[in-house]
Amino acid sequence: MSGLRTGEVAERAGVNIQTLRYYERRGLLSEPGRSLGGHRIYPPDTVALLQVIKAAQRLGFSLDEVAELLDAGRRRHPTADLRQRAIDKISEIDRKIADLTAIRSTLTEVVDARCDSLTNCTCADCPLPYLTIGTSSHDQNGGRG
Repeated sequence: MSGLRTGEVAERAGVNIQTLRYYERRGLLSEPGRSLGGHRIYPPDTVALLQVIKAAQRLGFSLDEVAELLDAGRRRHPTADLRQRAIDKISEIDRKIADLTAIRSTLTEVVDARCDSLTNCTCADCPLPYLTIGTSSHDQNGGRG
């Protein structure tokens, strides 16, 4: 039986053996054949498939999304929504960028204002809403929360 053993596949694809086995359990990789000695023997194209999976992850696709796309391709009936999935992923990334930009901006304000505490900041123009942190509606309403 020709093919690659587990360690060879992992090394060539740049993943560890646990990742390889995990992808098998998730159904991203087909269960490999076995040698007479019981070792897993993967087809040579497994390395390329692993590289595709890792590339899709780097593009922001979850393993569930990657599994759906691979499944459609394996059935030889690719889904027409790959383009839409990419558009949706771009929108998701744009939302994350906006969130991270807002977080960065607030942290920059904290650094610039020289804030020193979340609850008792002594800087003149503290950008943190420390007055409302840890304050319940009960406290704010004079005990009528």
